[in-house]
Amino acid sequence: MATVIIHATVTLDGYLADPDGGVDWMFDFPSAPEDEDVVARVCERIGAIVGGANKTRTIEDGEVPYGGMLTVPVFLMTHQPADPIERDGTSYTFVVDDVSAAVASAKEAAGDGWVSLLGGSISRQCLQLGLVDEIHLDVVPVLLGDGISLFAGLGVRVDLERLDTSAFASEAHLRFRVLGR
Repeated sequence: MATVIIHATVTLDGYLADPDGGVDWMFDFPSAPEDEDVVARVCERIGAIVGGANKTRTIEDGEVPYGGMLTVPVFLMTHQPADPIERDGTSYTFVVDDVSAAVASAKEAAGDGWVSLLGGSISRQCLQLGLVDEIHLDVVPVLLGDGISLFAGLGVRVDLERLDTSAFASEAHLRFRVLGR
């Protein structure tokens, strides 16, 4: 059975992106081969992705999950129906207003792999619904002071068990199991 994970690169103050949605800050830090190995091990296990669709329900350059490194089924949340898209070997299915259904479809597609949840809103909704098994964070050493938060507005307590931590060049890698599921 698939494991549902939140996998995100965040700033030390918990932001996924700057206030305008920019993520250039992610690339300003040195990394060691060990940092890349941690991320590669996560990516190898991902069998499907759930994220949010853009306003035009298209897949634009720069909007492809994991920069196009993965060719796994992607389920995108939207408020209006749209036809599926196939691009570069990846299928994008749009799911209207039912994140539980999107996660269920992604779990089926992932088999024994991991379902990666992308974005703050999707991650918070899935935590609130008890759909998340693990949280994987790659923390970079910067404080943005403002931006798009991963967990702000969650509104519920979520207890975690630390499974793994590591730190190499500039990043700290944290992995937690969500308790009480």
